[in-house]
Amino acid sequence: MNLPDLMALAVTRRASDIHLAPDRSPALRIDGALRPLRDEYPPLTSEECEASIISILLPSQAEALEERLEIDISYSLDLPDGVTRFRVNIHRQQRGLAAVFRLIPENIPSPEALTMEESIFKFSKIPRGLVLFTGATGTGKSTTLACLIDLINQRSPSHILTVEDPIEYTYSEKEACITQRELGIHTHGFATALKSALREDPDVILLGEMRDLETIQLALTASETGHLVFSTVHTSDTSQTVDRIIDVFPAAQQALVRSQLAAVLQGIVTQVLLPRASGTGRIAAREIMIATPAVRTMIREGNTHQLYNSLTGGLQEGMCPLELSLAAKVRQNLITREVAEAAANRPTMLRDYLASRNFSNLAPGLAPAKPQEMEASDGLNF
Repeated sequence: MNLPDLMALAVTRRASDIHLAPDRSPALRIDGALRPLRDEYPPLTSEECEASIISILLPSQAEALEERLEIDISYSLDLPDGVTRFRVNIHRQQRGLAAVFRLIPENIPSPEALTMEESIFKFSKIPRGLVLFTGATGTGKSTTLACLIDLINQRSPSHILTVEDPIEYTYSEKEACITQRELGIHTHGFATALKSALREDPDVILLGEMRDLETIQLALTASETGHLVFSTVHTSDTSQTVDRIIDVFPAAQQALVRSQLAAVLQGIVTQVLLPRASGTGRIAAREIMIATPAVRTMIREGNTHQLYNSLTGGLQEGMCPLELSLAAKVRQNLITREVAEAAANRPTMLRDYLASRNFSNLAPGLAPAKPQEMEASDGLNF
């Protein structure tokens, strides 16, 4: 099997992922569905699969794989239409060496292409604090974050520092100076990189993931000391996100961390990626929480179970429950009702929104971003 040819085929068919494993044909994920290429490729033997995967590794990466049994890397392929980048996870499994390749588009999508809401666009204009994007793997969090970072890059003469595992989107410097660091190549860990970051004069920090206590503590500290910090958490709604961050800490520290988080948090966006009703492509639905004084009080006092009520009560401030976003896309015939119900955390709320006769008055938070109408003076001013 020629791996570059398979990668080129994935680009041609607009796949999001390539799956390689022994004893089965390669498979492409297209519009959310995994499609085995049985007609083009026979099942791979363990030797064929391992040889194909090892062929793209540097000696240092092959050594790290041998030691750790799994590795995340970025990989670039020069195709006739230009360079295509991949985020690759390589791992040992029962039948041998396997890999999953995530295609990373060369161009960062615009807010309009991502159907980004106005309240999310505004996160690119705040001077400091913590903004979290949550959701399962493969829901487009990195793409939405890249769009926000690029908006800051276009408008602000600032220093943007990213720490990723691995680097996904690469940025062309516009108004900003941009430093990108990758775990395993440029730094040994998120916490180590964040400690160093505070001495590197950043204005904006993109942290690929908040994984552990030390990294979360450093992200909170960076937010407190005047930086704008973007990061991701693998949770499915806003209240679960707050609880996950707090619960990482020992019980004796949790009251202090609640106060710290309440002070620095600017917003939480939970994203799901859904197949379009047309059968081609996918579209994001998002839950948006903005840290209003009421939200900060709930976090500080430990009443995270009330955060969903703040979403439904904060529509005028630009907040939006996930179920409202799903209902809007069903009403616009962008997704089917069945898809929406499967994605909803609260199906009863979704049905209520779909049945509402005053739906158009419910959703100011769904207003699309219009970056072209924003004045240049609205950008960050560090």
